[in-house]
Amino acid sequence: MKYYLTLLSLVFFMTSNAFSQEKVVKYKVSSGETINQIAQKFKVTPYDIYQLNPDARTGITPNSVLLIPTKNGEAKKEEAAKPKTVVSSGKEVIHEVQPKETFYSIEKKYGVSDEALKAANPFLEKTGVQIGQKLVIPAKGSAPKTVAKPAKEKGAEKYLYHDVQPKETKFGIAKQYNMTVEELEKRNPDIVANLPVGYRLTIKGTAPKTESAPTETAKAVESKKPVETSKKAVSYMEYQVKPKETFYSLGRVFHLSQDELIALNPSLSEGVKEGMVLKVPAGYVAPAPIIAAQVPAEKTADSSNSKSVETTGGGIKIVDKVKSTDNSNAEIVELSKKRGANERKKVVLLLPFNVSKIQSDTTGTGNRIKNDKFLNMTLDFYAGAMMAIDSAKTLKLPIDVAIYDSQETKTTSNISSLVSKLQDADAVVGPFYQNNAEATANILRMYNVPVISPLSKDIANPIENLYQSIPANDVIKNAVFDYMRSKNGNIVAVVDKKKESVINYIKQNQRGVAFASLTETGGLDAANLKSLLIPNRMNYVVMETGNTAMIKATIKAMLDSQKTCQVQLVILEPNSTLDTDEISFDNLVKLKLMYPSVTRESDEQSVLIYEKQYRLKNKANPTTYATRGFDVTFDTMMRLVQGKTFQETADMMTTQQVDNKFQYYRKEDGGHANKGVYILYYDSDLTLKVAN
Repeated sequence: MKYYLTLLSLVFFMTSNAFSQEKVVKYKVSSGETINQIAQKFKVTPYDIYQLNPDARTGITPNSVLLIPTKNGEAKKEEAAKPKTVVSSGKEVIHEVQPKETFYSIEKKYGVSDEALKAANPFLEKTGVQIGQKLVIPAKGSAPKTVAKPAKEKGAEKYLYHDVQPKETKFGIAKQYNMTVEELEKRNPDIVANLPVGYRLTIKGTAPKTESAPTETAKAVESKKPVETSKKAVSYMEYQVKPKETFYSLGRVFHLSQDELIALNPSLSEGVKEGMVLKVPAGYVAPAPIIAAQVPAEKTADSSNSKSVETTGGGIKIVDKVKSTDNSNAEIVELSKKRGANERKKVVLLLPFNVSKIQSDTTGTGNRIKNDKFLNMTLDFYAGAMMAIDSAKTLKLPIDVAIYDSQETKTTSNISSLVSKLQDADAVVGPFYQNNAEATANILRMYNVPVISPLSKDIANPIENLYQSIPANDVIKNAVFDYMRSKNGNIVAVVDKKKESVINYIKQNQRGVAFASLTETGGLDAANLKSLLIPNRMNYVVMETGNTAMIKATIKAMLDSQKTCQVQLVILEPNSTLDTDEISFDNLVKLKLMYPSVTRESDEQSVLIYEKQYRLKNKANPTTYATRGFDVTFDTMMRLVQGKTFQETADMMTTQQVDNKFQYYRKEDGGHANKGVYILYYDSDLTLKVAN
């Protein structure tokens, strides 16, 4: 697939070049420049530059040459001209400050001290380093022309530097270095308006409390604390804006404010546009949507290419060519690695590769992978499952894994032909479609083989050996109401007349919930909502509407009520209207928007290890389906090595993997379902947290 993409890019490049020989100029990249900055110089888009320079998508390096498209073949010379370092005398040099340069980088480049640079350019004490400034660089070893401040008896004060990390605030940084916010802003005037991620701050004063020598230079500290320094290193990646994305949705994915996004990408000052290529902090994985509707898996790379599979006897079996990876997992119950390990266990994965269809597809495998969303979802799930299998190998779990092609559609599968290979399994994960999972459970019921349905959200029929791993919609809703009642909350519902199913659900299942009155036109009666709120008690307002005017009215009424009452905004299911620029994200944070979710966001070490290993193996970030494949597969294997059957562990243990929680329970009519739900809310620091 990569070959096809490379060939297509080459053809496209040659075609573009043939039609624009007279309309491009060559530009030499300066140190620290980005594609966005260069595009802004020439008043073109990053996409225009990438058309002529396909390799630039993987990054640009100083002194590399780019082809830049221009209007009428004329480049703006004053914009294209590179700033020069001008020698003004035998000793002093004039340096023009470039984007992203700091005190530290300039001093390091020329080998001069901080005191010497400031003595030669006294205005730096007030203004700090500004892009375009012309600085006098004193010769190496020269003494400052004037000494503005007498040297202290204990030695001249030295400086530390701090690279701003996502989620950090000026207050938090100032506190870390025993400074005030005012002192921090005085030392770094560029951050008065906002605090850009990746900006290198000049810190005056003592080092963080974790450092042993507060007066050492940053270089000295780095040499003594390599591990801590590496945590502060900021790397970036490029991200292409997808249709309908907004400042709010981008900010939620990358944990950046609108100002921080614009600081990193000046072109955003004109608004978010589809196709824009943005500079964002590397290492962030887009979370499962929490307000917008469920997004289908996207194939940013062919993760299946890193796996080796072969078809044998109508099935697929693992070819052991994949490197093992170490992957710890955060769990509510600590599952031991080898308890009861005398007997080997067998796990079977039934995945809908539909190999026969792929082989008979005349359009080719590449087109099939590119256009078939269901196949993409399957390959993502498979990639995650392979990560789980690798982890089991590393832990030396006594487990054998077999993978078979279930050849399934919504109405058919080949499960009946695989019975002889399934009846001795200790657990079967799959098939994907609900009716096929139920058919498999019915076939294997006489062999007492548990069947775990990995992806279906449908309510399962009562089959004793069937385990529904995704919580049903009503279970998800029940979880948030149970939480609100556990906090002795006063629950008020604001529900649009069009949401009849929600109204019926609350009336039938959640007694004691008061409904706010609506006006004759269907709008919210704000006065009535306020009258239902109780002082000295947490008031949860459950809002279910897609009407922008009703949402704004509800939010305003709640904000007004914060003066006299405790209020928190709650939604029961995804609401795409909240994901638009018409609704203030700041207001949602003020009201600590809360909602139930089957997945979480976490920066725990075990989660970061999984994400890193997945990227190394598959050259792409894990999708929701990939992480689901890992979680279900690894959870199943770990349950089987506890010296108990899968059924026994399901009745006894609640576990937590990368994204998903597994809390199985026996349904009254038979079978098992999962009620592992997270209650998430936006905290005042703009991060998502799990409510206790």
